[in-house]
Amino acid sequence: MATPARPAGGTTRAPAHGEAVSIPSPAGPVPARTFLPATAPLGWLVWAHGGSWRGGSSADWYEATAELALTSGFGVVSVDYRLVPEARHPEMVEDVLAALAWARSRAELDCVRPLVAVGGDSAGGTLAASAALVCRDRGLPLAAQVLAYPPLDPECAADSYHRYPGAFPHAEYLRAAWRAYRAPGHPVAADGTRLHSTPFETGDLRGVAPAVLAGGDLDPVHDDVVRYAQLLGEAGVERVLQQFRRTGHGAFLQAGHGSAESLRGWLGFALRRLAAPDHDH
Repeated sequence: MATPARPAGGTTRAPAHGEAVSIPSPAGPVPARTFLPATAPLGWLVWAHGGSWRGGSSADWYEATAELALTSGFGVVSVDYRLVPEARHPEMVEDVLAALAWARSRAELDCVRPLVAVGGDSAGGTLAASAALVCRDRGLPLAAQVLAYPPLDPECAADSYHRYPGAFPHAEYLRAAWRAYRAPGHPVAADGTRLHSTPFETGDLRGVAPAVLAGGDLDPVHDDVVRYAQLLGEAGVERVLQQFRRTGHGAFLQAGHGSAESLRGWLGFALRRLAAPDHDH
């Protein structure tokens, strides 16, 4: 896919600050930070940070999510979901789902259109893709899933995990992270909805939200991202995949300076284009 065009007038003005918010959930308040674009938001994007499900925070991701609000035109709510070892799946997914419910209530009041999307980088991208499946199964509208290099296979079996010895995150590290993250069994919500730890657990991706995916050719999770894009296409789901050359894991945290040439800039502009008024959702 060609790089999305940058909106007229550019996006050089930064949001003033990230505002701390508390999101209600059945398990208790979920802390988060919100960032607004320079103009009225097109919708709300719930973002889950990376960190192997055991690290990271909205404070650590402050600059990245602030820029994402600018490039996408969406308000961004960066979620401080519960972390390993105090929590395990599906608690992190439930925190993201609570943030999506909060965003839906805000979108009706705040936004040009009542659009809500979910996204994340690395382990946060895994959470976002899992939350997108729950939205599909509950019949909840979701404009997009915006995913930066999510690891999706708990076995880390793809060739890319062994293609570049020493590249982060290596297979042994990620397998340990998966074991710490995933609880035994097949968690189900109170309403009977299956709470997947990865979309690779389901054999049916039909009807899930359109996907914007980005990764790097030097990233060990590269093949997981490509496989997910292929499975979405086979299920008839709209998706766009951009693989950045000479790029490893963690590129979302590298400064993009509002440019669509950077990974996080590309994600923002791709979401903006997907949300264009003449786009068929």
